[in-house]
Amino acid sequence: MNYEAQLKLQAYLDGELPAAEAAEVQDSVDRDADARSLLAEFKNTSAALEGHEANITLPESREFYWSKIQREIERAEAQAPATVRPVIGISWVSWLRKQFAPLAGVASLAIVLGLLLTRPSAGPVSDSSVIELASDDMGSHTFRDQDQHITVVWLDDRTQDSEFTPADPLASVQPE
Repeated sequence: MNYEAQLKLQAYLDGELPAAEAAEVQDSVDRDADARSLLAEFKNTSAALEGHEANITLPESREFYWSKIQREIERAEAQAPATVRPVIGISWVSWLRKQFAPLAGVASLAIVLGLLLTRPSAGPVSDSSVIELASDDMGSHTFRDQDQHITVVWLDDRTQDSEFTPADPLASVQPE
């Protein structure tokens, strides 16, 4: 059942339809089970609400009450200025905001990009300071102190004996 038919059914229940339309709705109710059940639901709802409606009476007639409202509206319209002065210009604060808001956004973006592009490398060693040892005769030891942000690299020549380098490197390894 479409919305239009539901509205006609409600108007039929309230007695708001002309006789010809009321007869058509009654015929459709007799033929359609959905229309009969919806009409029964409308009747039940109307009966449930009937006893709980507030019965408010006005001290004057309905026409007089609405005429008072209409007179009050007309009086308020008469007191309002006849013409409203159009706003020719806008305030300088709103003009500044309109002009500088996009500029501030672009400047902020440029600052952030500049900081990101000029930021020092976050890695422990930059690519330009990496040293490769091509010889097996050289050894190195590296120490990195994260708190002091320093890296110390010791290079030693394995071909020469020193007090720190054992004569036979394998002799210092203890078998298990």
